[in-house]
Amino acid sequence: MTSPHHYSFPTSRLCVVAVTGIMLTLNACSISDSSPTDPLPTIATTPIEATTVAPAPIAPTTVPEPVVKKCVITAKTLSSTSRGKDVICLQKALIAAGFLTSKATGFYGPATFGAIKKLQESRELFVDGKVGRETALSLDVWPAEVSLVVRTAPPAINAVDLMGFALSSVATSGPDAPQLPAQSGRGRRVVYSRAGQRVWAVNATNVVVRSWLVSGSKYENELPGTHKVYSRSEKATAINGKSYFLKMIRWLKTKNNSIGFHALPLHTADDSAFQTEEQLGLRLSDGCQRQANLDADFMWSFATIGTPVIVL
Repeated sequence: MTSPHHYSFPTSRLCVVAVTGIMLTLNACSISDSSPTDPLPTIATTPIEATTVAPAPIAPTTVPEPVVKKCVITAKTLSSTSRGKDVICLQKALIAAGFLTSKATGFYGPATFGAIKKLQESRELFVDGKVGRETALSLDVWPAEVSLVVRTAPPAINAVDLMGFALSSVATSGPDAPQLPAQSGRGRRVVYSRAGQRVWAVNATNVVVRSWLVSGSKYENELPGTHKVYSRSEKATAINGKSYFLKMIRWLKTKNNSIGFHALPLHTADDSAFQTEEQLGLRLSDGCQRQANLDADFMWSFATIGTPVIVL
């Protein structure tokens, strides 16, 4: 506020200062003077305007969404003998999905067993009350499988496996191969890890002859367990007629078609490949396991009719 000016007057003159609100006005005073004809000067002051200051707008307060940390299990299977953090993770997922009403205890008891069976029945999974890959995937507690894919260094030029077959860019042999998974059988066999998108060819003395990456199914139609090669075709055509496969080795018969190993699929229109060798290790097929052409050549020699195929 601007300070008023100060003026000096004769002592016989009185002034009244009126202050109203925020406006200050100095008025002329009525006085008795020997010279009434000399009026007291009137000092008019310019009113000080009130300034209205609008309050600064208050920014709306945004409450951040609570961050829910997603959990994944580390065990490949969970059952009534399981305890601990993996079971707590599983139970929280069951509670969120509406299949379990009790609290997460870390104990795989009858309530958890029953909740898993209900989930498996409602989602058309194999019903056994146990948690494996498919059930864990359905609950979104299975780890990201890209982290389970082991990529070996490209082999040297003209490198071969223990049977003398040339190695592809995603293949290795003997002691250089990634370790065989647990519970993958014994004897001469083919082992296929769906999680790792890797195949091992093992001889009768349990030595890894060759191991390589494949592109398996995007869906859950690769049935785990022990199977056998039951059919082979030099060339097979897809049901929709848009692609064909060389060196098809079938190990699983489904309601609609057969599933097996084969070379990279080709378009029937122009013989171009559906994918590159660099993309092996990714799930890209509708059921079969796509292989680099050099790996398909090896498999055609190794996996004769009756060869066991262990699918994990």
